[in-house]
Amino acid sequence: MRAIQITSFGGPEVLVPTELPDPVASGTALLLDVDRAGVNYADTHQAENSYLSKSSLPMVPGAEVVGRLADGRRMVSLLAGGGGYAEKALIEPALSFEVPDGIDDTTALAMVVQGASAWLLLRRSAVLNPGESVVVHAAAGGVGSLAVQLARAWGAGRVIATASSDEKRELALSLGADVAIDSRAEDMTAALREANGGKRVDVVLDMTGGRVTDESMKALAPFGRLAFYGMASREQPSPVRLGNLLSHSTTVAGMWLAHAFLLPGDVLRPAIAELFEMVSKGQLRAVPGGEFPLADARKAHEALRSRNTVGKLVLDPSR
Repeated sequence: MRAIQITSFGGPEVLVPTELPDPVASGTALLLDVDRAGVNYADTHQAENSYLSKSSLPMVPGAEVVGRLADGRRMVSLLAGGGGYAEKALIEPALSFEVPDGIDDTTALAMVVQGASAWLLLRRSAVLNPGESVVVHAAAGGVGSLAVQLARAWGAGRVIATASSDEKRELALSLGADVAIDSRAEDMTAALREANGGKRVDVVLDMTGGRVTDESMKALAPFGRLAFYGMASREQPSPVRLGNLLSHSTTVAGMWLAHAFLLPGDVLRPAIAELFEMVSKGQLRAVPGGEFPLADARKAHEALRSRNTVGKLVLDPSR
């Protein structure tokens, strides 16, 4: 089969097209013919071995695929051990979800990682209450574009989006944000308070890191919550001092999707079912961010790292 393999860690240049033996199903694993593979920002960290879980070489990256089983069923699946950037992949039933009719490949992939992340951030990490203000950083990205829509659908009082260009801010507004501000604001604390009518904000969803995280923390209202789920800037925010949390009655929560599988019961299955239902009813939509031939995985990573992309990026193994 055709696949992308990494044999040394580094930037997008380490993503090398190659030919590998077809994977062989054993145990509970099922063999999937991959129609599309999702590309996530986390994949760029895995390529350079800077992700939360360390990678081992050689490696076929890719944490999500959509395609068909031998019996014709169309499935979207998370891949705990990678292997998605390929024409075929082994999937586990516990991490796989049947795709309803009428939902395209890009949307299915967007829901299983970005959608599930946005769901967990708002439902479990930040615990959004109706009427609260919500800041969504990187609001034109894969998670952000869905989080804006979910916050609006679930009764947020004011949705404040940040993005780096006029086009991205217009997209966030079209998805339901009340206001969209420049993510490069010199003083993010002041910009967020101004966007919220001079008041501090209740919830912040942040995957940026660095000063954006620090200044967003300072914009939180009493009992405000910041849910941190990534560090696209590759800059560490300042250490959180517990005394400061106490004095301002604020909460900082981290969220890594992998931990959802450690919770009692099947948390993600009802979450993804709800997301698919919202898509089917026209209440939620994935933003296509571009489709690349499998051999151009390097270009997909370059696009992601440039911070110029929107929505969901996918690879097409047939090209």
